[in-house]
Amino acid sequence: MVNGLLGRKLGMTQVFTETGVALPVTVIEVEPNHVTQVRTTDRDGYSAVQIGYGESKRLNKPETGHLKKSGAKVRHLREVKLTGNDAPAVGDKLDVSLFTQGENVDVVGISKGKGFAGVVKRHHFAGGPKTHGQSDRHRAPGSIGASSTPGRVFKGMRMAGHLGNARATVQNLEVVTVDPERGMITVKGAVPGGKNGLVLIRKAVKS
Repeated sequence: MVNGLLGRKLGMTQVFTETGVALPVTVIEVEPNHVTQVRTTDRDGYSAVQIGYGESKRLNKPETGHLKKSGAKVRHLREVKLTGNDAPAVGDKLDVSLFTQGENVDVVGISKGKGFAGVVKRHHFAGGPKTHGQSDRHRAPGSIGASSTPGRVFKGMRMAGHLGNARATVQNLEVVTVDPERGMITVKGAVPGGKNGLVLIRKAVKS
């Protein structure tokens, strides 16, 4: 069975349960995903499926040759895990009926870019003291290392820098509704990225 599908984030809204509780949900459009390649254990050493999403109006010759067997003209390609022996064939289409209402999924996307940010915003530092003569250290990082030993700054030190525009995963989001006819799925809570952003919906790893 295929482990996930590609979709497009449409935005957020709210739905009401039977008891009248309002749930914040994210609406994701999942058009049919085309199976463009199948990885097998005998040939590739692992089991996976390459899926394509979105229509592409302009393909170069290498892309056209790669997609020739599937007959699809897709814009985005991703590889997802394959569980079990029920593998789809190249050219098959997968829809949102892969998911069921009430199950948990992980959603992977590219977070919104926020440009250059300081340590308070980027790493949630507390900042320096506000009194006792401190006039310009309210949002400063403080010490970043010792002097003679080790005589350098350790790799990975949390400092100011670029924030966002990176791969982000939100785990264990509940599937609220599934609409195969319209190709829509709603999940409880927020997912990474802005409107019309590409997201990967997969079976929850830690559910």
